[in-house]
Amino acid sequence: MSTPHPAADPAAGAAVKAADRAHVFHSWSAQGLIDPLAVAGAEGSWFWDYDGNRYLDFSSQLVNTNIGHQHPKVVAAIQEQAARLCTIAPGFAVDVRSEAARLIAERTPGDLDKIFFTNGGAEAVENAVRMARLHTGRPKVLSAYRSYHGATAAAINLTGDPRRWPSDTASAGVVHFWAPFLYRSPFHSDGEQQECERALQHLEDTIAFEGPATIAAIVLETVPGTAGIMVPPPGYLPGVREICDRHGIVFVLDEVMAGFGRTGRWFAADHFGVVPDLLTFAKGVNSGYVPLGGVAISAEIAATFDERPYPGGLTYSGHPLACASAVATINTMAEEGIVENAARLGERVLGPGLRELAGRHPSVGEVRGLGAFWALELVRDRATREPLVPYAAAGEAMTAFTAACKQNGLWPFVNMNRTHVVPPCTITEEEAKEGLAALDQALTVADGFTA
Repeated sequence: MSTPHPAADPAAGAAVKAADRAHVFHSWSAQGLIDPLAVAGAEGSWFWDYDGNRYLDFSSQLVNTNIGHQHPKVVAAIQEQAARLCTIAPGFAVDVRSEAARLIAERTPGDLDKIFFTNGGAEAVENAVRMARLHTGRPKVLSAYRSYHGATAAAINLTGDPRRWPSDTASAGVVHFWAPFLYRSPFHSDGEQQECERALQHLEDTIAFEGPATIAAIVLETVPGTAGIMVPPPGYLPGVREICDRHGIVFVLDEVMAGFGRTGRWFAADHFGVVPDLLTFAKGVNSGYVPLGGVAISAEIAATFDERPYPGGLTYSGHPLACASAVATINTMAEEGIVENAARLGERVLGPGLRELAGRHPSVGEVRGLGAFWALELVRDRATREPLVPYAAAGEAMTAFTAACKQNGLWPFVNMNRTHVVPPCTITEEEAKEGLAALDQALTVADGFTA
């Protein structure tokens, strides 16, 4: 797929920016302090502005354009579906909705064969929690610190990062615990095995003190995304599965960000040989071309609602345009080996390339990831592991690093003291190496802030 060289049109860009600033209210932002880039177009691994600047998208926007920008097969599927049937209520049986559900169920682990469609990831988490509570008749839900599950009511309370704080009611029945993260271990572990064992014991203790019979579900990101791409140690997720089975707790895996090829497998759960009771998805299911998410449901939980109505639904559940884009995305990913490409990139280019950068840049404390899903932990001091900026704070160091990336034509995904390397799963080796070269230059700026 060739990427066109954009023609500059600054006047058009200024008009787009003016209209945005006059009328658009942006998420997660102080409205008077932002200066959003006016985007003129995108294709493949790139997007560009009206001044003629191209950016290699090392963010996949919000880690969702797994199939890249403007994939022609997906665009064509949306156009064809729009000409045939734009919308229909979720209570009808529709070919494209059924096919999307079949293709998803075919790839989910175990017996997760029923699909409840939502408009995105947060709504998927909301409904998974509702299903778990109704299935068990229990009120509490456990989730991890260093996590993100969405910005709606239950999902934001489940979230374990600072975005929860302004909206945390402390009355949502959520209890947080520490998941394993050896680099910043709360358990003072000396290796992955010990971190796994201590994290599982901590979870056992939390359940014991909260009361097992009060807990409906444990919700975990299979590989936490925005919170830092901390790949769980071997044995941890199977250990959580065993704890859930022993106490009759529903095990929910949040694969909104990690699913559909991002880690080099269809679902990240496949790396760990674990099958949850409920699995949430969104983002990569159709690369965000049309909003879509959902919950994949086990046979046991689905049976709860065979004779009992499920008290939930959305006007746009399984929207035909969204489902058409999902069908085209999944089929294209299979036909073009895109999941395999992500795995190959992680093994051959991104993993080795990032570790090589870490060896030369004192600002890089740790490299971690899988497939097309990586994070660099940026630090002031490797010995003390002091973050380049404090937890939950911005700072000059990360601002300067981010600016350097963009000046080099690289659009990064930055959160706190980390930069995540999360390009489209379709990115070529040549493009990935081009991105690593730009990242190399930007890390030199970060090095200037080390102790």
